[in-house]
Amino acid sequence: MRYALRRLGFFVLTLWVALTLNFLLPRLMPGNPALAMMSKFHDQGLNPKSLTALETLFGVNTHEGLAAQYVNYLHQMVTGNFGTSLSEYPASVASVIGSAIWWTLGLVGIATVLAFVLGTGLGIVSAWRRGGKMDSVVPPVFVITSAIPYFWVAMVLVLVFGLTLHWFPSQGGYYVTTDTPGFNLTFAQDVVNHAFLPAMALLITTIGTWILTMRNTMITTLAEDYVRMARAKGLPAWRIMLTYAARNAILPNLVGFAMSLGFVVSGAILVEYVFNYPGVGYMLLQAVSGEDYPLM
Repeated sequence: MRYALRRLGFFVLTLWVALTLNFLLPRLMPGNPALAMMSKFHDQGLNPKSLTALETLFGVNTHEGLAAQYVNYLHQMVTGNFGTSLSEYPASVASVIGSAIWWTLGLVGIATVLAFVLGTGLGIVSAWRRGGKMDSVVPPVFVITSAIPYFWVAMVLVLVFGLTLHWFPSQGGYYVTTDTPGFNLTFAQDVVNHAFLPAMALLITTIGTWILTMRNTMITTLAEDYVRMARAKGLPAWRIMLTYAARNAILPNLVGFAMSLGFVVSGAILVEYVFNYPGVGYMLLQAVSGEDYPLM
């Protein structure tokens, strides 16, 4: 019970620190989002009362102290009122995040699962055939690709397969002018086509970790006595590899996979930015550039 309370307290403290930093950092930036919004309607002759209303709407009322703004900010977080987005005005922050998060979950989630499955499988085979051609080529190649920044890989994929060969779209989540979002085959094919290059950028730069971890753990497991006993019994090679060795060696990868799922929601900011992919990461960069405090 004491351990659970300690962990819960640590979680609450971490959440409070994150919310506080999220409140302070945007307000340390120069500029006023309400003034930026008023500049768009400068010709309409908005009065100072309109500025005050906009500041209240965006949660940056300069007539209130920072402490009062902070209390109001925490109250909005607790009640689920995240305010109105400046960059997507007049849409609410909740609706903007709600529309973007599914794109991120689909892209990063599928890329993470594919990297785990393929990386774990290649790691198993590489360790089983240790010293063979596959073991000599696959792990080193993907370890090198894992060291390359994923946004650089994304730019190379855009240049080669998007702008040069024209095999895949180079930006966006679907063709806005031709496709209508909905549950139909045409739209689904378009979404997959647009997501292929971003997913490949993430896959290429993350699969090496799964391969190397699984290979090293598998090699250690293959030296265990129970694996030698299974070989002495004359069991089939595939059964020894999967049932005796891989089932125990996969545990570190499963732990890493469970932890990586927690980062799916945050998205891959730079990959989404390179491809103009309408996910959470791209929306965050748009919010920063547009001083959209509520969305940040």
